[in-house]
Amino acid sequence: MVRKAKDKWEYGDFQTPPPLAEVAIATLQRSGFNPKTVLEPTCGKGAFLLAAIQAFPKVARFVGVDINSQYLTILQNQISLPERSGTIDLLHGDFFSLDWRALLRDLPQPILIVGNPPWVTCSELGLLASENLPNKSNFQERRGYDAITGKSNFDISEWMLLQNLDWLKNRRGVIALLCKMAVARKALFHAWKHQLAISGAKIFMIDAQKHFGASVDACFLVIDMIGEASSADCAVYDDFISDQPTQVIGYHDEVILSNIKYYEKWRHLKGSDKVYTWRSGIKHDCSKVMELEMEGEQYRNGIGELINIEDDYVYPMLKSSDIGNDQIRYGRKYMLVTQKHVGEDTSVIKRMAPKTWRYLEAHDNLFEKRASSIYLNRPKYSIFGVGNYSFSPWKVAISGFYKHLSFKFIEPQKGKIIVLDDTSYFLPCWSESETYFVANLLNSEPAQQFIESMIFWSDKRPITIEILKRLDLRALSVELGCEEDYLKFARCRKDRECEVVQGQLSLGLAEKNVKCFTNQNKASNKSLQRTRHTI
Repeated sequence: MVRKAKDKWEYGDFQTPPPLAEVAIATLQRSGFNPKTVLEPTCGKGAFLLAAIQAFPKVARFVGVDINSQYLTILQNQISLPERSGTIDLLHGDFFSLDWRALLRDLPQPILIVGNPPWVTCSELGLLASENLPNKSNFQERRGYDAITGKSNFDISEWMLLQNLDWLKNRRGVIALLCKMAVARKALFHAWKHQLAISGAKIFMIDAQKHFGASVDACFLVIDMIGEASSADCAVYDDFISDQPTQVIGYHDEVILSNIKYYEKWRHLKGSDKVYTWRSGIKHDCSKVMELEMEGEQYRNGIGELINIEDDYVYPMLKSSDIGNDQIRYGRKYMLVTQKHVGEDTSVIKRMAPKTWRYLEAHDNLFEKRASSIYLNRPKYSIFGVGNYSFSPWKVAISGFYKHLSFKFIEPQKGKIIVLDDTSYFLPCWSESETYFVANLLNSEPAQQFIESMIFWSDKRPITIEILKRLDLRALSVELGCEEDYLKFARCRKDRECEVVQGQLSLGLAEKNVKCFTNQNKASNKSLQRTRHTI
């Protein structure tokens, strides 16, 4: 039984229930599409192929390919072609090594590529030491840091779907696949970005829990590549029987959109803000050692050990879950922050905080287990996502995981600066009044609708730093009638951000850092009240 479960996970083996395949094929049939070839590249037991045989009597060739020969035998025993001229070829082969170019060369057009590719990610296969993987390549075109920190992880079905698109690049046909909604969206983004000849696209949502026992947002994606490229929009239907779409997603200004109406209304807010830069929280990949809870005068780590270390490198922290709800939960966790900037020599800790150094050394084995290549050839106990901005006394922050837009005002607690974990994003601020100003801007209706136009709430991490960076706060301040305040804060920030913050920043030093605001606070506070009213 263990082996069977492992195989199902490794091969993403979720066989399509025949009734689901039949209603999906019927949807294609109603559209008036008449293929000459039906190809199911990962056919399994052939639910889609069998449904297509019944629905399309004029097809010249049916082709099914699968890595599991037992499934092909089961399928062969169910096939019959009474009074039909078409032929059926069932091929035992591996999607990742089969010569698809040779197979596709002689297939009559238009071609229907249909099926249900594996629902499994490359990182999950890596955990299984599986060989059922495509050749390693950065096909998502991730850059630098993103390419090596997990953002390049992908669903195998995503890679397969992009291969399907490539097959039809110089052919006529339709791609119709069951997949996760996130995979469908990424495939459409790829096609639109690379200007493939898509004449239309539709998405029909399905109940994955009902059909597959999987708690994911899934759909039946249909991409029409028969005519000339004519649309960069895709209608999304709640189910196969809905007459009208509930949503239209699209690709405009090199951005994939979840709400075209909102985007068109506020597109003038799109731009790169020259003053405010979004940052991620601190990444350490060793929570059992680096994240602590206070217990009396000591700390307890994630292993359960009660430890006694200096406070020099310990900061109060907020995790994504602490800021994701209405109430901010201060004081729950602390973080051991070993560097003030990426690449800083950590050996100084041995002299400055010997108990902290001995604590870190005692857990060398856990640090050595950190899998990410970003830690290779770095100082011991290195962290990432850390810089002067991490130690700003105030922040405007948001959780990347929670399913609503709520920008939070973060302030120092008991004389100590708050740091954030790497599932949160923030704008560093250098005064209380600036923080209120920025938070009010971001929680305004124009900002909320603009950002939401690019968010897909079904994603595991729907709010990303890439989306947040598309909002130009200066343009937003013009929209809200408070550009003068924006420019005042911008002038003061320039000086503050040039200061290198050393060690634990106290509230006293924080007050020194924001001295330039004292003469404008009254005017700013009046403006803030006006902004709140406007919002």
